[in-house]
Amino acid sequence: MPLTLGELLHDAVPFALPLTRTFRGIDVREGMLVRGPQGWGEFAPFEDYSPERAAPWLAAAAEAAFGQWPTPLRRFVPVNAIIPAVKADDAAALARAAVLDLGCTTVKVKVAAPGQRLGEDEARVASVRDAVDSAMHSKDSDQRVAIRLDANAGWTLEESVRVLTRLIAYGIDYVEQPCADLQDLKALRDRVEVRIAVDEAVRIDGVGMTELADIADVVIVKAGPSGGVRAGLKVVAGFPGQVVVSGALDSAVGLSMGLALAAALPEEPGACGLGTGALLAEDVVSEPRVPVGGVLAVEPVNPDLDALMRARARLDDDRARQWRERAIQAWEAGGADLVAAAVSPG
Repeated sequence: MPLTLGELLHDAVPFALPLTRTFRGIDVREGMLVRGPQGWGEFAPFEDYSPERAAPWLAAAAEAAFGQWPTPLRRFVPVNAIIPAVKADDAAALARAAVLDLGCTTVKVKVAAPGQRLGEDEARVASVRDAVDSAMHSKDSDQRVAIRLDANAGWTLEESVRVLTRLIAYGIDYVEQPCADLQDLKALRDRVEVRIAVDEAVRIDGVGMTELADIADVVIVKAGPSGGVRAGLKVVAGFPGQVVVSGALDSAVGLSMGLALAAALPEEPGACGLGTGALLAEDVVSEPRVPVGGVLAVEPVNPDLDALMRARARLDDDRARQWRERAIQAWEAGGADLVAAAVSPG
């Protein structure tokens, strides 16, 4: 019998997790966990996502709880640390801790935040480069930490050219989604000597991997927006360049979904954007999942009851009902079919 909406939401628990600092304009991450015979899944589309855009997230949660993930090809996944669009001094402290405490050798720096200027981006990137180089020197290592930039489509083509011409001096691995338009990305690739990664573009209907190969060097894929682990594998199948799995400021349960995707990729992934547990002040487990030695273990995660109840208690009943309503709206906006595909065998 097909999975029903009632079964999917029967044991659903809305949650709210405080962040250590503001990220993407929020200081609390909200979502809802669902439970099924296979374990737990996470439904946590951002506030501004429409029901249609939230529908794949519902399928990803259903797959984790009621479906079956592919057999993992690796037990551990390397991850990058994340540096929010903070002041240069704060960025340096976070970058140093990422190297010395978490063992990360790749960091992703947020740039192009609304209201910020080029000078602030450059100061942040410069401070991160100095901090990670100093940290590696203190470890007597000659390995150079890779720095990635994530602009969240915040620049125009001309702004991207001007900014990146300056920032590549700091040794940039790649820049993720500097502009929104695919043709602008292709033009940028021809004008600046830096690798281009696409994130949002992967989820545009009708854009195939062959077309993206002419535009980008790296493809970013996420379990939630793709509709689950198996759907995510299909999204990037055939892309000849590097594939990197990223998260969406997930709880430990959501991170396990991203790790399952990274573990199932046929080729070794680059350092994946799954180190965001370090941005959570609390999680649905006793301690947020953070990298150890620069990696995370690939394993399903069950929430701790006490931590989950604290996370639930941060939402009043009206807000909790809103999360159930969002799931219902996502189901009605195409999620039912996506869920059916996500939990079907094979």
